[in-house]
Amino acid sequence: MKVEVLVAALGQEPRRLAKEMKLNSDALIINQCDRFSYDEWEDGGHRFRAFSFAERGVGLSRNSAMMRAEGDICLFSDQDIIYEAGYEKKVLEEFEKNPQADMLIFNIEVEAQRRTYFNTGRRRVRIYNCGRYGAVSFAVRKEALLASGVTFSLLFGGGARYSNGEDSLFIMEFIRKGCRVYTAPVLIGREKPSESTWFSGYHEKFFFDRGVLYHYLYGKLAGMMAVRYLLAHRKSLCVQLTCRQALKQMRAGIAEGKR
Repeated sequence: MKVEVLVAALGQEPRRLAKEMKLNSDALIINQCDRFSYDEWEDGGHRFRAFSFAERGVGLSRNSAMMRAEGDICLFSDQDIIYEAGYEKKVLEEFEKNPQADMLIFNIEVEAQRRTYFNTGRRRVRIYNCGRYGAVSFAVRKEALLASGVTFSLLFGGGARYSNGEDSLFIMEFIRKGCRVYTAPVLIGREKPSESTWFSGYHEKFFFDRGVLYHYLYGKLAGMMAVRYLLAHRKSLCVQLTCRQALKQMRAGIAEGKR
């Protein structure tokens, strides 16, 4: 089996980016910029391909990569991830240990204030606890990915209409399709500190967009989950708006999602 890293990049020089990320496996880079071009090269026995497109949207970028992927295992990534030495071997070993897994979620080291999870064991991921994981932690069997028919939403994420959440929607739909997702307590890379492409504060748009996302994630339970979310995180979230104001925005977002 081969691992292929699917990189979503913005305005990069692909060959330089591959070295900065310490990519040491096959890789496919989707570089959103102001031109259309293709580049291909080999390094260390690995094949690198780079498509440059004059378009925007992280969901569009990931879908473009999925359509062109050739590896047995697709490892989703962003341009700010730097990989550990031997990451390909680690990923393959985990899939060998868990042959029933369609997707494994690995550890990516991030700044403490941005951390939403850290795997300490191997366990099944279910719909009720899948929302904490980012796409850069996903390693998916290509056969299962294509058979599921699941793609990334073009409504959510960097460069899209609504701020974020495309990864939560993706993994939830993947599980709903009957695919099996497990955690892997293995560190394969770290996120290089950089300015977020979507987060600019806990303002009205943040909560409104979160409300739209909750409609797609939870349906009729969206309102209840919005209240739970704000109560659980009110000390960190309700700093620019009061909890009442934040809930009003989330409810408005849920209503827009229904429309």
